[in-house]
Amino acid sequence: MERFFAIVNPAAGGGRSAKLAGPALARLREKGLQIDVIASTGPGHAVQLAREAHDQGYRHFLAVGGDGTAHEILNGVYSGRPSADRIALGFLPLGTGNSFLRDFTQDGAEASLHALIEGRTRPVDLLRLHHAAGEIYSFNLLSIGFTADVASITNRLFKPFGHLGYLLGVFVRVIQLRRRSFALRCDDDTEWDTRRSLFLTFNNSKFTGGTMLIAPNADPTDGFIEFVRWGPIGRLGLLRTLPKLYDGTHLQHPLASRRSVRRVEFNVPVPVDVMIDGEVAMLECRSLDILPGAVDIYV
Repeated sequence: MERFFAIVNPAAGGGRSAKLAGPALARLREKGLQIDVIASTGPGHAVQLAREAHDQGYRHFLAVGGDGTAHEILNGVYSGRPSADRIALGFLPLGTGNSFLRDFTQDGAEASLHALIEGRTRPVDLLRLHHAAGEIYSFNLLSIGFTADVASITNRLFKPFGHLGYLLGVFVRVIQLRRRSFALRCDDDTEWDTRRSLFLTFNNSKFTGGTMLIAPNADPTDGFIEFVRWGPIGRLGLLRTLPKLYDGTHLQHPLASRRSVRRVEFNVPVPVDVMIDGEVAMLECRSLDILPGAVDIYV
């Protein structure tokens, strides 16, 4: 039997992960899974741990925390190493957002436990962002504009409040609303799209911020990037429409649009905040593409 390398983020979920990880891992061991466990100590540490574990021969990983933990594991394995051996990744979703698994199940940790016990996996696509300093992989989504602004202030100030903290971030950014141009073109487009927008999201899966259905047409197994654009909507219009982000009907707004693409080129010559799987980095984006079925997920 393959051994799992489990990385526990004890800070995930406001400390909830530290309390629940032990019993959850014990339950898996009782079912016969062989698991080696280590805890991360801060942002970026899981990247280093996953890279070292992959070098040591581990090919089955377990993210114990939130989406950020899984994001760091994938980047530890694949970032800067496109020829890295394929891995299988399981989740014990004990963090705050846990958006990705909602595409497959509403049962959270319980469903993940059953998938791990039964050895049930399916291939899932990955997004790959090339930026001025390297590359970053994403399994959930990448976003710029209002959504990244919200994630940035939420992570800095409100993350301990969980879902309420995300809502606080939303309303602060509504007050500070900015509508900017992020020049890009997709697939065979010949012209750069320089229109101002509220936000642009490039989605592998449907949800973000826990339950926000930002891309209802996304499918993490179809080999496409679901590109959602929301034009320069004003504050009052945004406040009226915000609840619709939770059921996907925001796409009915006349300033909203969506398309399925395989590649995006950016012409944004300065670094901007980019929200990637719930985390925020300031990057000078160059291009984005999709890697179909690149990783096996226990789900």
